[in-house]
Amino acid sequence: MKLVLDTGALIALERDDRRMWTLLRRTDVFPMTHGGVVGQAWRKGGPRQALLARALAGIEVHPLDEAMGREAGRLLAAARRADVIDAAVVLLAHDDDVIATSDPDDLVPLAETLGREIEIIVV
Repeated sequence: MKLVLDTGALIALERDDRRMWTLLRRTDVFPMTHGGVVGQAWRKGGPRQALLARALAGIEVHPLDEAMGREAGRLLAAARRADVIDAAVVLLAHDDDVIATSDPDDLVPLAETLGREIEIIVV
């Protein structure tokens, strides 16, 4: 099972949220995100984001490249949404995967548009 992280999940890790760290450390999940999410969460760098840097060391970060951008654009058009970062997060998840997010109102309609059975965990 994949655990797909959005910006809110990375920020929760940076804030040392115990629930999020426990979820990340589960042995039955494969954590991933994409570079756009990292860009939204990575603001200060250095020692102030040491926890986030530690978390990212164990998270597979996919590129938000042209192919994903086009796919995200198609999904946004179909779902009548506008946030390409959210669309790319949903595209990483497949049936029975989990998305950790602080923004379920935007991600749930995208997942429904794709017809994927994705569990949404609010952090």
